[in-house]
Amino acid sequence: MDTIHIFWLSILQGLTEFLPVSSSGHLIIFSKFTPFPDQGLALDVAVHVGSILAVMIYFSEDLWKIFKGLLKTYFIPSFKNPGAKLFWLIVIGTLPVIFIGLILKETGTEWLRSTKLIGWTILGYGLLLFVADKFGMTIRKIEHLNAWDAFLIGCAQCLALIPGTSRSGVTVTMARFLSMERREAAKFSMLLSIPAIIAAAALVAFEMYQNHNMAEIIDAIDGITYSFAASIVAIYVVMWWLKKSTFLPFVIYRIILGGFLLLDSYGYLNKFLD
Repeated sequence: MDTIHIFWLSILQGLTEFLPVSSSGHLIIFSKFTPFPDQGLALDVAVHVGSILAVMIYFSEDLWKIFKGLLKTYFIPSFKNPGAKLFWLIVIGTLPVIFIGLILKETGTEWLRSTKLIGWTILGYGLLLFVADKFGMTIRKIEHLNAWDAFLIGCAQCLALIPGTSRSGVTVTMARFLSMERREAAKFSMLLSIPAIIAAAALVAFEMYQNHNMAEIIDAIDGITYSFAASIVAIYVVMWWLKKSTFLPFVIYRIILGGFLLLDSYGYLNKFLD
């Protein structure tokens, strides 16, 4: 694959992964409206790995607390130790997406990569985020979550297997409906992304290894590097922004982008330009 193609895809992924605007949707849109061909699911997953590395560095203190908590509780499920509790909340929140992801792996996901579907999901879930952020209370932090809350957020994460939904967007939406503070909702969403994307990346890496496709592996390594750099920037921007502001700018962006994609997919855009 062309290096320029990989570079722009990786930057786009890194910048949009932790913004509630759908990175996977943008990756598919990129191939629809540029001369570059569709990169396929393998590279999509690879560039997500760079984003996960960025999350692990940014939240390294929290990950260290999780590790110490697990040692203190001997890796036995416990909600009394804060670090161990966070780990098991993440596990509970990850189980639904692994289950649904394995089903989709058997049935195939190419039918989900249509511009029309992405337009509807970007628009619809953007409006849902607006409702949650507008009317949801801001009184809970991660430490206030229980197993049921984590499960609900995990179920919401399953919807992100449909491109355009936005994994960060839909998990933050559920968290806001559960009255979580904005920064806390974004933080839990980012932590929840670690096992989900690592699991997807492991499956794709195994398939690459089986196929002995070195060119694809090299492309994946390049994509990981570029997306890591862009993801670090995006995480800092999001966490800084949510100190004082709402998700409204992202909602407006989604409405505009979703509307544009729907006009294009239904042929109205060409009629207007003609």
